[in-house]
Amino acid sequence: MQNALDKARMDANLTGVYLPPGDYQTSSKFQVYGKAIRVVGAGPWFTRFHAPAGQQNTDVGFRADATANGSTFANFAYFGNYVERIDGPGKVFDFTNVANMTIDNIWVEHQICMLWGTNTDNLTIKNSRIRNVFADGLNMTNGSTGNHVTNIETRSTGDDSFALFSAIDNNSGEQFGNVYENLTSLLTWRAAGLAVYGGYDNTFRNIYVADTLVYSGVTISSLDFGIPMHGFGASPPTTFDNISLVRAGGHFWGQQTFPAMWLFSSSKVFQGIRVSNLDIVDPTYSGIMFQTGYSSPSTPLNPVKDTILTNVSISGAQKSGDAFDAKSGFGIWVNEMPEPGQGPAVGSATINNVRFSNNHQNIKNTTSTFTLTVN
Repeated sequence: MQNALDKARMDANLTGVYLPPGDYQTSSKFQVYGKAIRVVGAGPWFTRFHAPAGQQNTDVGFRADATANGSTFANFAYFGNYVERIDGPGKVFDFTNVANMTIDNIWVEHQICMLWGTNTDNLTIKNSRIRNVFADGLNMTNGSTGNHVTNIETRSTGDDSFALFSAIDNNSGEQFGNVYENLTSLLTWRAAGLAVYGGYDNTFRNIYVADTLVYSGVTISSLDFGIPMHGFGASPPTTFDNISLVRAGGHFWGQQTFPAMWLFSSSKVFQGIRVSNLDIVDPTYSGIMFQTGYSSPSTPLNPVKDTILTNVSISGAQKSGDAFDAKSGFGIWVNEMPEPGQGPAVGSATINNVRFSNNHQNIKNTTSTFTLTVN
């Protein structure tokens, strides 16, 4: 395969590599560079890459650099041999400082991630399936702009299925102009179906998340994880539209329970959030939860501000009946004490046209630090 890529790179009359039907064993990363290359298989049912069966945790996939901007990867499957999470390797597409790439009709299983994009611009990732991975399905970070993620289904990811993280540890650029749409996340076993950490003018629409195991269906958070990061920009806002969250939420990190949608103002500014047409059904503990991070038990970090939710339906938030029963049954919860040593949510939010049905308690806000306006 590498020989074919090198031949296509060096021959001006060749535009890429065609991979006929077959099972291809691969034990390393393929390097794509020199010019835009088309790597096209016969379809993920027919063109199948396999990491060696006699090994474990083999780093396979593709690495490309900016000299290959404009390349296309389409119509094949990648089956890894990972048995544990190892941060760093294990990404089928490990892209840094690239632009105008297309990933289309790819099937990925038993890897760490399908895609990790660092400073990636104007990528299109579409029509793909991600199964049984140990970390994020896909994550774009460090100044990634103008990317389009569409028509992808994940099942059983070991971190956020779809993530946008405005970290700046490798590139100081802002993160904006990305569109994630027409996405399905099922059975996420660690972290959220969709997670957005900072940035501005990013759009997330037509998204269905069901059956998360331990975490929220959607996380909107300004927690920086100790990594340099931009918070949320005020304008244009970060928008979420037509989001369905079914049986989402869980408990993790000590006494923390997570809702179907978690809005967490923490180490960076939290602002410019617009959510519309949100449907939450049968959340594990609560429908929407507002929470604020603290640097000490008495010192809150950034407040929730400039946050508006419109056309919201929450049904079936019932008492959990487990060890976390006291933290369950709320349609909307302004969290007064998430865990020992933390404090109540701080800031304000507005919710327009909210509909409740079959919840133990529609709204719980016992704080004096958070103003929830419900119209």
